[in-house]
Amino acid sequence: MNYLDWIVVVVYLAGMIALAVHLGKSQKNGGDYYLGGNDVNYFAIAISTMATQCSTNSLLGAPAFVIASGGLLWLQNELAVPLAMIGVMIFLLPFFRKQNIISVYEYLEKRFGVGTRTFMSVVFQILRAFATGVTVYGISIVLQEITGMEFWLAALILGVITIIYDMFGGMKAVIYSDIIQMVVLYGGIAICLYYAVTLTGGWTEVWNLLPADKANALDFSHHGLGDGKDYAFWPMLIGGFFLYVSYYGCDQTQVQRELSSKSIDDTNMSLFINGILRFPLVITYCLVGVAIAAFIIKNPEFLNAIPKNADGAINYNLTVPQFCIMYLPHGVIGLIMIALFSAAMSSLDSTINSLSATTMRDIVERFFVKEPLSEENQLFISRSLTVFWGVVCVIFSFFVGNIGDSIIEAINKIGSLANGSILATFLLAILTRRANGRGTVIGIICGFAFNVYLWLYFPKVSWLWWNLFGCVITFVSGYVFSILLGGEKHNPDEIDDLIFSSNAKSFFNYKKNWPVYYAILVGYFGFMIYMLSVISSLGAK
Repeated sequence: MNYLDWIVVVVYLAGMIALAVHLGKSQKNGGDYYLGGNDVNYFAIAISTMATQCSTNSLLGAPAFVIASGGLLWLQNELAVPLAMIGVMIFLLPFFRKQNIISVYEYLEKRFGVGTRTFMSVVFQILRAFATGVTVYGISIVLQEITGMEFWLAALILGVITIIYDMFGGMKAVIYSDIIQMVVLYGGIAICLYYAVTLTGGWTEVWNLLPADKANALDFSHHGLGDGKDYAFWPMLIGGFFLYVSYYGCDQTQVQRELSSKSIDDTNMSLFINGILRFPLVITYCLVGVAIAAFIIKNPEFLNAIPKNADGAINYNLTVPQFCIMYLPHGVIGLIMIALFSAAMSSLDSTINSLSATTMRDIVERFFVKEPLSEENQLFISRSLTVFWGVVCVIFSFFVGNIGDSIIEAINKIGSLANGSILATFLLAILTRRANGRGTVIGIICGFAFNVYLWLYFPKVSWLWWNLFGCVITFVSGYVFSILLGGEKHNPDEIDDLIFSSNAKSFFNYKKNWPVYYAILVGYFGFMIYMLSVISSLGAK
């Protein structure tokens, strides 16, 4: 990188801070800070959601997966998204939006009591902060390898800039900065793809060079239930469905931005748009992997330029940035570095804002505040907690590397140990009347323990199935133990607004005919399968 690239980076980062300061001027209380005053456009929320999903691990990891191991089988991971959006739109987000809550765990207290709410909130805060430390670590290592910048400096720049604009701007800064970052991110991906294809000799040459096994995007011949195939069609579809319903519908980092919408209809519309637009984004950065894989076949000496791990193996996660540094012009390299920053910042800003929200709502206001806080104090404490969690996440990034490189590879598996149980907790609350907090907590332990057992003793079972198993076991055992152990008896009138109703249109006062949108998403799922079959046929020799 030269001075022109650094000018591009500095101007971008300064612009993010200026935008946040401007947006923060209209904030008056915690509701404005955490939910943008419930005045955010649904399209903006949808794009922000996509930006958060497209983390640095995705931007670098998916092309690395295409190049080094499974090829375009990664695209099967997207098939579950539109179907998962239907589940979230019907069974989860409308309930939370109707309750006008900030922390999703507030809903759990209304159904199961303060113990369940606090337990789930604290677990979220610890695990999410640690996972975000891994994200900061990952992008800082990339910047260290590619630019020569010291690791500590890269981590501090990323953390400090994100903390500043998040502290001033709150959820609106998160959402609108994510939109800008999404534009920059997609632009960077498109430019990288153009250069990779051009230097290889065009798309025809790319597909001619690419091995047929890497071009195959569908694997119907395996099931992942003991055959050692993690990325077969069925585990990626079914396991992925439960993973995405849990992530989009029960994770505070995602739910909070959906709750900032103007209405329940807008919440669902943002999910619908995300279900449609995410697939083209993922295809684009997977095609970057395809083009660079073909480029490597034609120019094998490029492999020697990719940084190595401590054990001497090629670190394929650094393939994309190394390619950009070597073959793209200055100025454009700066744009690519911004894209990498954007991918990390769009995940970090959402996390520290949601960590601040859960700490404020579930801990501070729930246990330590006796009288209602003034609007000024709400805003001050909220911003202080944002700074606190931002610092914690950056500090974690200095220690996760000492645990070993495998922690980065295992982070998705660790999430899948708990995703199903977390989803089942909310489903027990929404779909049943007899489930209670005591039985549900036992169910969570059963579901989590079963997945740990599979991980330790049945390593050939795809980890994607854990999302399904954890959900089913937690739901069944949680319901059974609730009945066996008994618990607080609710007056039916007290929980009618918290339980799913088959008459959803009047229950949520919908203005749109949502079954039509559900049908569109199902049709889109069929279209996606068709597209993957076409892509597979293009690479068939």
